Amino acid sequence: MRELTGRTKQFIYVYVILMGCFHLYTAIFGSYEAYLQRAIHLSWVLPLGFLLYPATKSAPKDSIPLYDWFLAVLAAVPGLYVMQNYSNIAMRIVQVDPVTTVQIALAFLLTVLLLEGTRRVVGFPLALIAAFFAGYMYFGHLLPGIMKGLSFTIPEVAEQLFLTDEGIYAIPLGVSATFVMVFLIFGGFLEKSGIGAYFMEFAQAFAGTTPGGPAKIAVVSSCLFGSISGSAVANVYGTGTFTIPLMKRLGYAPYFAGAVEAVASSGGQIMPPIMGAGAFIMASLLGIQYGRIVIAAIVPALLYYAAVFLMVHLRALKRGLKGLSPEELPSKRGVVKRLYNLIPIVGLVWMLMTGYSPMLSAVLGIGMAWLVSLPSREHRMGPKAILDAIYAGAKNIPVVGIACASAGIIVGSVALTGFGFKFVGFIFSFAGNIPFLALLLIMLISLVLGMGLPTTGAYILAAALGVPALVKMGFSPLSAHMFVFYFAIVSAITPPVALAAYAASSIAGASPNQTGFQAMRLGILAFIVPFAFCYDPSLLLQGTALQNLAAVAGGTTAALALGFAMEGYLAGLLSLWQRGMFLLAGLACLTPLYTLRGAGIALTIAGMVLFWGKGPKQTPRTPAQAA
Repeated sequence: MRELTGRTKQFIYVYVILMGCFHLYTAIFGSYEAYLQRAIHLSWVLPLGFLLYPATKSAPKDSIPLYDWFLAVLAAVPGLYVMQNYSNIAMRIVQVDPVTTVQIALAFLLTVLLLEGTRRVVGFPLALIAAFFAGYMYFGHLLPGIMKGLSFTIPEVAEQLFLTDEGIYAIPLGVSATFVMVFLIFGGFLEKSGIGAYFMEFAQAFAGTTPGGPAKIAVVSSCLFGSISGSAVANVYGTGTFTIPLMKRLGYAPYFAGAVEAVASSGGQIMPPIMGAGAFIMASLLGIQYGRIVIAAIVPALLYYAAVFLMVHLRALKRGLKGLSPEELPSKRGVVKRLYNLIPIVGLVWMLMTGYSPMLSAVLGIGMAWLVSLPSREHRMGPKAILDAIYAGAKNIPVVGIACASAGIIVGSVALTGFGFKFVGFIFSFAGNIPFLALLLIMLISLVLGMGLPTTGAYILAAALGVPALVKMGFSPLSAHMFVFYFAIVSAITPPVALAAYAASSIAGASPNQTGFQAMRLGILAFIVPFAFCYDPSLLLQGTALQNLAAVAGGTTAALALGFAMEGYLAGLLSLWQRGMFLLAGLACLTPLYTLRGAGIALTIAGMVLFWGKGPKQTPRTPAQAA
């Protein structure tokens, strides 16, 4: 991203604030009709892709070349045309009314500029995939074999991409144009009001003095902040610059310190209430209330963090690592006195769960964040701080908005060409009507997509291709969406391309791949639980009260058993066969068979009783030895 100065910086500042104010206005007083709202949104966002992101690494970073100003103006033209001619576009009959030459030219212009903006802002992989699907609509009938598609004319392709809400202006962009923008601004207010810093202080005060305190600070603070930030890499840099050096100083090996931060930061996107942008997109694609997504996501997310927290605790005990001294940390009394800082988060969750719309909830949350800032002389938000908060949140929209618009190309192509049916047929033929094999294949596809795409784009693409196949296999739509969402998220810690692990390793000074593989071990539950809730939706709290209770009991026990197995410690070192027993018990706890689940719970409890403190303990190690 460019670091601009002078009047250019002032222009971008004003531009971004006006964009944020427009979205706040529509959040308060109501959005325009979906197609028009999305067109206006992209007309704000796409020019920023050319103004803030240079075309090449050698392009100037402190100024905007003339050709980028020209491209930015061109990027707004298609949206301006939609605004000017919205009535005619809304009244036309799709596939009946002719597409004009001007509309074809604008569709081509928007597609090309969007692909270039995607390359700059999001990365080459998503731009390449979107370009393939755009081309497939016109050239697909020339391909051989199973890839052979139907024949469409240029006007039909232009209409699908530009003149309907099934192409570029599809549901993914709609989510960016409404929910995501407002919640990004909410995140900006949390940062400027001091609530983001309070998350870190809260974690420090209550986890810092326990064994392995800095690692627990990383887990708790990233859990609290990650749901709102929506980016694993941004979360790593936001909290990891503090927690990773502390973990290394205490005695954790550099690769382990990096892995803890990567896992904790990635998990923020599966933690309610906000879950990055994924929860809003999932609710829109499923056509259900946002609150149902939050309810479904809460148990797996808590189990994920419980397992990570347990493993860093066991690693600290195994290595003889102590916590930080109270003098180095904020006082618990001082933190408790400022519990009112959590009012915006608690209020947001309450409003979402009681039926308020996400947009109104976010706006009210922004108001509460401003009120919370007033007692603090350091963080009190005056007019300048309010504008800075809007800017801090809204300036992050290009990554999400442009990714969602490009994902719309893919969604529109799949809908028009029937490519999704071909993909479903491929899954069926490969899996041989064995649901578990279908899940494995969709898992691999989601991981591969996530290695080259932002998690939002990876989820949308995996959902468009994989969810129909899983639903046809008999899995519930909610479970299928949550399945691909999980693996799009954990791709950030899955080598060979693990962006969150790479970011953490750069701070820790460790091997990226070693950090990534350790992160996979810590996040093991995220690779198993999605299979479990596909076969037993009670883990998503979709069963009866008794079924949900049994699923929670099994999941909690599984988190314990897998933690003992991965770290090989339970108040003493565990032998290989003992670790294997806990591993099998943990897997059994997540099965849908109640007898097997009961046996897994019983075996875990028996192992904890029998092996408690029986193995040898390791001696404390210095930081140099740990490294």
